[in-house]
Amino acid sequence: MGSTALVWFRLDLRLADNPALAEAAARSSRAVPVFIWAPEEDEDWPPGVASRWWLHQSLQSLDADLRRRGSRLILRGGPSLDALRSLVRECGADSVFWNRRYEPALRRRDAAVQQALLSDGIRVETFNSALLVEPDEIKNRSGKPFQIFTPFWRECVSAMPDFFPGRIPHLPETEFPSSKPLHSFALEPDADHSEGLKSTWEPGEAGARKTLRRFVARGLGKYPEQRDFPAVYGTSRLSPHIHFGEISPRRVWADCFHRRDAASKAFLRQLGWREFGYHMLYHFPDTALKPLRPQFSKFPWSKDTKKLQAWQEGRTGYPLVDAGMRELWATGWMHNRVRMIAGSFLVKDLLLPWVSGARWFWDTLVDADLANNTLGWQWVAGCGADAAPYFRIFNPASQAARFDPKREYVRRWIPELDGAGYAVPIIDHARARDRALEALASIKKP
Repeated sequence: MGSTALVWFRLDLRLADNPALAEAAARSSRAVPVFIWAPEEDEDWPPGVASRWWLHQSLQSLDADLRRRGSRLILRGGPSLDALRSLVRECGADSVFWNRRYEPALRRRDAAVQQALLSDGIRVETFNSALLVEPDEIKNRSGKPFQIFTPFWRECVSAMPDFFPGRIPHLPETEFPSSKPLHSFALEPDADHSEGLKSTWEPGEAGARKTLRRFVARGLGKYPEQRDFPAVYGTSRLSPHIHFGEISPRRVWADCFHRRDAASKAFLRQLGWREFGYHMLYHFPDTALKPLRPQFSKFPWSKDTKKLQAWQEGRTGYPLVDAGMRELWATGWMHNRVRMIAGSFLVKDLLLPWVSGARWFWDTLVDADLANNTLGWQWVAGCGADAAPYFRIFNPASQAARFDPKREYVRRWIPELDGAGYAVPIIDHARARDRALEALASIKKP
């Protein structure tokens, strides 16, 4: 009969450069790819609306890719351990392969699943498919985690191996167990919300590779000059593809690093920030909900739900903030420069909690990633690693003048901007800045 392996897909929804799939195909007579929908196991951070939409498309694409190679994706509902044990029995599997996750709740889940399967006599092997360097492989000179990006990235680059991304493995012929239909997971939102997502993105491994090729050919050389201007297609737009594992960071690194010019270094540094986010969440798992800097637990946050809703809906009266929030709702994405400005406005101008912003981004971003969402929001709030200085408060008007000087971006998303229908500012920025500085100074007092 030979051996049978289960390949547990998670956020690694690709065939190429997938260590778990490659090892299972090489070392077993049969390989059964499986995805388990168990959002409750993410505890505080189950996938949001935009992420669920992307996941539906990506799973559909992965199954089609597998079927073209004589395989298929088996879909089951959770709990994950129960689903895996059931599949082990149905398939007569003697091993389970998966690529590692690094979010705190899922690390705990995976450890418990691994221990239970090992006690059942099932071999378990896990791999790194999501990061350039494992979070516990990089330490400062004191043997502790880094909390400053620049020395962290310097250490990563010096420790980086040469990457030779793997090809799509040969998948052996297999008898497949039953599978739940994808629509039974109810991942897609209503048609009105999904229309903008459909017209903006092409989820799946083929879409990821096309996006990378286009960026390397047309955008990479101009990246340092164009990356901060939201009206320009100046960034890679790879973040959701990387998050869902449709393309590996090793593939991105390999395709860009060989240029060895200033543009490629600037772009690859952004992969470094992604690595840093995972480094921080891995070593400081409470930071998804609590500030890294403990004095911020005393910060006098506001509870103004009306202002929070105005921010969410793009009705603050500050065009660059509102354009970003409307782009986010319509497309599931927001330019990084605008994310910083919109985030600063929420926590510094409105004094609303950074966790409220993180949760809204989590629900609406197609690239919602717990490590990077946490890092970004704690940075803009001034309470995290390598955080913006407490006195750094973005002025949305001057930022708009600098990064959208012709108002192309704001006019694209706010058609009523030049008429009488646009919202008046919900707060005066100068007064809000003074109030924020007072609040920030108050938590520094003993």
